[in-house]
Amino acid sequence: MMLTKPVLTVAETTQIPAAARAEAEKNKWAVTIVVADDGGHPLAMLRLDGCAPIGAYIATEKARTAALGRRESKQYEDMINGGRTAFLSAPLSGTLEGGVPVIVDGQVIGAVGVSGVKADQDAQVAKAGASLLNG
Repeated sequence: MMLTKPVLTVAETTQIPAAARAEAEKNKWAVTIVVADDGGHPLAMLRLDGCAPIGAYIATEKARTAALGRRESKQYEDMINGGRTAFLSAPLSGTLEGGVPVIVDGQVIGAVGVSGVKADQDAQVAKAGASLLNG
């Protein structure tokens, strides 16, 4: 039997960054917002005025990590900070808080990654975008 799953379309990859941007601008945070598919491939990027260029790279990696790992990137940061330093050799470079999976019908269909402010603020913006579909 063939399984089916929802996928992110252009509609969602437009709406998610808009919702995240609204949260960032409400708080006057200059961030980069990236939406990735379930394979961690970037589908949309929005770098707000004043965000350093490196934010684009870091946000992409956070989104990739959350998509491939099927969990918030913060869980990897917590694991490493908790002493599991061997995980630093894993092939992920976005193991910082701010990557949030997008979940529909119990399946991870992508992720939002945000970079530019404090880690918990990045996560707050990412969750504002992901919440459109995470409910």
